[in-house]
Amino acid sequence: MIANSLLLLLLCNFVAIGLLPMFFFRKDGKYNLRWLLTGAPFFVAPVALLLGRMDVLLPMFNHGIQLLAVPLAVLSISLMAMTVGSHRIPLALWHQDNDAPQELVTWGPYTVVRHPFYTSFILALLAAAIAFPHPLTLVCLLYGTASLTLTAIREERRLSSSVFAAEYTRYMNNSGRFFPRILP
Repeated sequence: MIANSLLLLLLCNFVAIGLLPMFFFRKDGKYNLRWLLTGAPFFVAPVALLLGRMDVLLPMFNHGIQLLAVPLAVLSISLMAMTVGSHRIPLALWHQDNDAPQELVTWGPYTVVRHPFYTSFILALLAAAIAFPHPLTLVCLLYGTASLTLTAIREERRLSSSVFAAEYTRYMNNSGRFFPRILP
């Protein structure tokens, strides 16, 4: 069973992710099928957590590492806040045809990873899967990571063919996609 305080932390994490399009992203975007498919695990995972708390869903196994979800969720929320704070202008909503880059952000969390929002989202899904190991949370983690990887690849292609192409290529060589690059 998920402790109330852990559940609250995880739900706050997913609420923060869900609120990003409303308060941070540009307002000229439209929700489309690609956005919905990418965002699906972030709607399903909190429902799975709630159903687990109500004992409607049962975990695959009980383990002693459930508290590892706490630092992951805190890191996810912190990284999301730092990423919002590193932008001077709002970003385009995911998967938009008009999401051509207006600036290249390489400071703040972008110093070490190219997609810190996506990193924070993956950390949230990982925290949920650790807190409540159930096939549904594991599928959310795997599917969410795969869909964010595809989204990141699409964004990187757009940036690599934009007016920022040369600078972005250099930046890619020095930063990891979702996690800091350890080896040069």
